[in-house]
Amino acid sequence: MTASDLENRYGAHNYKPLEVVIARGDGVWLWDTEGRRYLDCMSAYSAVSLGHGHPRILKALTEQAQKVAVISRAFRSDVLGQFLETLCQRSGFDMALPMNSGAEAVETAIKAARRWGYDIKGIAADKAEIIVADNNFHGRTTTIVGFSSDADYRRGFGPFTPGFRSVPFGNAKALEQAITPETAAVLIEPIQGEAGIILPPPGYLRAVRAACDKHNVLLILDEIQSGLCRTGRWFAFEHEGIRPDGMTLGKALGGGVLPVSAFVARREVMEVFTPGSHGSTFGGNSLAAAVGLEALRVMADEQLADQSAHLGQRMLDRLNRIRSPLIREVRGRGLWVGVELDGNLTSGRRMVEEMMRLGVLSKETHETVVRLAPPLVITESELDWGLDQFEDALHRLERSAA
Repeated sequence: MTASDLENRYGAHNYKPLEVVIARGDGVWLWDTEGRRYLDCMSAYSAVSLGHGHPRILKALTEQAQKVAVISRAFRSDVLGQFLETLCQRSGFDMALPMNSGAEAVETAIKAARRWGYDIKGIAADKAEIIVADNNFHGRTTTIVGFSSDADYRRGFGPFTPGFRSVPFGNAKALEQAITPETAAVLIEPIQGEAGIILPPPGYLRAVRAACDKHNVLLILDEIQSGLCRTGRWFAFEHEGIRPDGMTLGKALGGGVLPVSAFVARREVMEVFTPGSHGSTFGGNSLAAAVGLEALRVMADEQLADQSAHLGQRMLDRLNRIRSPLIREVRGRGLWVGVELDGNLTSGRRMVEEMMRLGVLSKETHETVVRLAPPLVITESELDWGLDQFEDALHRLERSAA
């Protein structure tokens, strides 16, 4: 049986992958089992921002694995403190709580926000609410999908956890009107990724920050995809010059080799956790800490925020110059762009399949949007080649639709 046959027979069908079987990767490139090379324009949802097999990450991984990998938080680690210090210094927060997946970081933030609401703000027991945004994506646990506005994410998984109120993304007035005395926090993405790289209007985050300050509400930003240099700044909130009270991070924090996530926050927020109130067997393990520490150092040393800003603008300029009836809108920031296609003429799936045939791998979202998010280590020439193939794929679909 082929690799695809084995996956289909023994794996749950919760994904619909492109029909390509990847065997290895190096930098921004991937190779299939037949030896064909592809430019990775997906970066595993930003988890591979440093590229495949970055030598410094592999060195940190192997050296730590040869010492000790997992000891659990029942004991102290000689590398965890260094990782947490660097993470806090880079993000500007007082304390960090390491976890594994991005969804776990969000669950951690939810627990922190609720306990802060009860212990610090004085909300009555079991009455705390968290405001979220329509079309959000924060993960796939039952709590998180419960406040998703996507019916496919919710169907068949109820009953759902109460305590969440959803408002339109980008509408600061509607958000403030939704705040009540029981509101503990606002949890939003500064740029919505899974929704199709949706940017809010200028000033939105500043207005939300002001509303949270006015009503004594925590502002927690989910920067699991948008953070760590993806948008041309270390964190997307920096584009508006604000600071949240807490932030979730993940994806790129694992250097493309491990699941590493964290919730970082002000001391007042983080100190609601006491021994036994939260934990994870693998969260903050020595191997993850060593990799996360080196990932942060690589991002700084290679100036990947500046790289993303420069090449991201190059990508946006190039895409905006394309004249095609198939394109409805181009939007993005840094090396994180969504191209929305006219669903009456083609589909995102057809586009990514055509790109694959030309040697570029990406993924559609919400049927009509093609995401372009290559590793941040990509060069100008590699990016230009990928955009050439994107444009070629687009024109091929134009001809087939004519």
